[in-house]
Amino acid sequence: MTSATRRSLVAGIALVAGCAVTAACRASQSAGAADAPALNQTGENAPRTNLYACEGCEAIAERTASELPSRIALASVSEPGERLRLTGRVVQSDGVTPAAGVVIYAHQTNAAGLYAGGSEETEWSRRHGRLRGWVRTDAEGTYQIDTIKPGPYPSMTMPAHIHLFVGEPGRRPYYIDDVVFEGEFGVDVGYRERQELRGGSGIVRVRPGADGVLLARRDIRLERHPG
Repeated sequence: MTSATRRSLVAGIALVAGCAVTAACRASQSAGAADAPALNQTGENAPRTNLYACEGCEAIAERTASELPSRIALASVSEPGERLRLTGRVVQSDGVTPAAGVVIYAHQTNAAGLYAGGSEETEWSRRHGRLRGWVRTDAEGTYQIDTIKPGPYPSMTMPAHIHLFVGEPGRRPYYIDDVVFEGEFGVDVGYRERQELRGGSGIVRVRPGADGVLLARRDIRLERHPG
């Protein structure tokens, strides 16, 4: 076999392997693009056709909205891991008007990347583990969640993330882009390109706070609803 033939064969094998590795990513990106909002006649984002396609959104209704605070401790002080304070402001789909009374349901892995310690209360309390909770935005649309920084799955198939779901008064709930951490495992160029941008980007920057708690901000722009 000549050197030229050998180089051609190696290149062909590498191309096939690369296609196999990225096939799932391309499929995910295509699915996200199909669900992305189009522009309507006024040039604004039209509602997503699959806005309400949401596994786990039922968990929004597991607590009475009127009784929820705007700040919660999602992880107890005894939970292992780096302390993290996630804050943000929720605005209407116009990107300006504060959205009061919006329920945000959050759940995440522990520091080991596991949804551990769930209860038998509901299907979602079992599947989502003990690190879950609800807040309701205040009059200015703000919220705060005190928790720990989640770990990525042991399989390292996804970046470390916090799942977020929103329930607007009188509307069906939907999920928004996960909170993920800029500069960390998996949050790369490909991840940015695959974002659905539901509720805006979920990529956050983490900075140390004065009390040793890590600080992150995830502002949310509500989606337009079909119909």
